[in-house]
Amino acid sequence: MEYVIIDRTIETEIRGILVNRREDYKRFIVFCLASLIIIAQAAAFAYVWYDYYRGLIDEPFWRKGNWALIAIYALINTLFSKLYGGLKVGYLKKIDVFYSLTLATICTNIVAYFQITLINRWFLNVTPMLKMTFVQIVLIVLWIFGSRFIYSRLYRARKLLVIYGDRDPGDLISKMNSRSDKYNISGKVHVSEGEENIHGKMKEYEGVIIWDLPSSIRNRYLKYCFDHSIRCYMSPKISDIILIGTDRIHLFDTPLLMARNHGLSVEERGAKRLLDLIVSGIGIIVTAPLMLFIAILVKAYDGGPVFYFQDRLTYGGKEFRICKFRSMCVDSEKNGARLASKHDARITPVGKVLRNLHLDELPQLFNVFKGDMSLVGPRPERLEIMKEYEEEIPEFHYRLKVKAGLTGYAQVYGKYNTTPYDKLKLDLFYIENYSFLLDIKLLFMTVKIFFQKEVSEGVEDTQVNALKDRQDDGEKK
Repeated sequence: MEYVIIDRTIETEIRGILVNRREDYKRFIVFCLASLIIIAQAAAFAYVWYDYYRGLIDEPFWRKGNWALIAIYALINTLFSKLYGGLKVGYLKKIDVFYSLTLATICTNIVAYFQITLINRWFLNVTPMLKMTFVQIVLIVLWIFGSRFIYSRLYRARKLLVIYGDRDPGDLISKMNSRSDKYNISGKVHVSEGEENIHGKMKEYEGVIIWDLPSSIRNRYLKYCFDHSIRCYMSPKISDIILIGTDRIHLFDTPLLMARNHGLSVEERGAKRLLDLIVSGIGIIVTAPLMLFIAILVKAYDGGPVFYFQDRLTYGGKEFRICKFRSMCVDSEKNGARLASKHDARITPVGKVLRNLHLDELPQLFNVFKGDMSLVGPRPERLEIMKEYEEEIPEFHYRLKVKAGLTGYAQVYGKYNTTPYDKLKLDLFYIENYSFLLDIKLLFMTVKIFFQKEVSEGVEDTQVNALKDRQDDGEKK
């Protein structure tokens, strides 16, 4: 028995060393590829600076000053690229990497232009910056295809095994296999086959997915994977997300975790409210001409009301009247409330454009300024839909521990038709990990999703809400 334990320990250590070495090589390759695009972008800026802008400034920098300006450009570009996830080679889809890096480049170049303006003490011709941006976008496209080619040759998709219970993993497998460059779920096994048989099957795969198992069973597989250095993916339960947000207490020699369970502290609420007032106030002023133009279009189409008001729920279950530009025909919910579907006939042509660009949400800046909502938080639901969701998910009201938001964690990392259960998990991730910087990050990330169609795509045409089918609803009534 002693020899068996020693052999198993040696085998586990060797496996762990090999896995760590593979990860180290991968991180090094990713770092080199990411550095390449940052250097290329900075080189383009350096060329424009030396070739055009430097010669127009009355008191140009000496050598080190020029180098410092280029280094600052590279740093800002890196920060924006990391914020939008553009440097995650092999992680995001190619189109998402393109969106991320293009948006990061545009933001960086805007900052850089204003830097140059401050140095010159007056505005200079913006055309060289625009040309540079175009060249940089071409570089981004070339880099995306080149880096993905190198990465895919070095690191193939991981072969994964799904361990599941009563809940069918078909939807998860379909989602993950859509990223065939990253995941290859080539096997699944039901927990009824027994732990010993499943442990044997694990050796044939590069990782396992523990899919929605009872905590007692899941924890045993989790510990086995940790013991044997096996990569493990899990779908977190609501209790797991609450644990993530706990504080560690080290007053005693027994570790303790404390869950406050009351939402945000008074300091956090104060800072959040200040951010809401500043940003929504500026937003209302800046977008006023655009809102006036949209109001004219909505009114001109069918002569109906410009705005759409509806009772929604916010912090503590309090109801408020949300304001949006009307995107559907008049009396669109005369037969009852239901979410918009992918090919919803109720949506007007003007409304379709507004919804795709999220411009129908602009009047909610007034809700934020009034204090009914926050810039960032769980999207507000109607009372009747909340009750329907709670029939299936009793914890759905947990989202009401903070103010409803104009955008949120579920909007940035989910989609319009993400299931309510997954939306609840995403919103709880936000609540349990809240910070002022997280709000800033999510506001920047919201810009990225404006032009992603799947984010604004409705539920299926047969559905009343994200849980219930129209036919089922009719039978129930």
